[in-house]
Amino acid sequence: MPSTFVIVTDADVSARKLFEISLDIDAHVSSMHQSGERAIAGTTSGTIGLGETVTWRARHFGIWFSMTSKITALESPTRFVDQQVRGPFKAFVHEHRFESVADGCRMTDTITVGSPIFGRLAERAVLVPYLRRLITKRNHHLLAEIA
Repeated sequence: MPSTFVIVTDADVSARKLFEISLDIDAHVSSMHQSGERAIAGTTSGTIGLGETVTWRARHFGIWFSMTSKITALESPTRFVDQQVRGPFKAFVHEHRFESVADGCRMTDTITVGSPIFGRLAERAVLVPYLRRLITKRNHHLLAEIA
C-alpha cells in the first residue's frame, strides 16, 4: 500500500508564476542538479503540457534511475498532476496545487509513493523523508528563480 505525504510552501509570488515555473523542465533540471537529474526523452525542455511525458535520469541513493512521468491533469493556474508511467516505483503520483492568498500564494504538493522493493516500512522510514527533503529543496530553488 503506497504512502502519501503533503508539503505546503507559502510564497510571496503569484500563484500563476509559481504554477508556470513548476511546469518548466529547465527549471526542474536546475533545481535537481545535486542528483545529476536531466530530461532524456519526451518533453526535454521548456514547458510540459497535458498528456505529455518526460523521461528523467537521475542518481538517488548512489544508484542511477530512469522514470517516465506524464502530466495526467492540468487546470491552469491552480493544479496539475504528474504520474509515473514507467520507472522504479510501484506508484508515484505528484499533485501540485496553487492557491492565491493575501500576500502571495500557497503551493501544496501531495505525493503518493509506493516502494519498489521493501514495502511500507521502507517508504515511511527512508523514501518519504528523502522525497520530502528533495521536494522541499526543489520548491525553494524554484522560488529563488522567480525572485
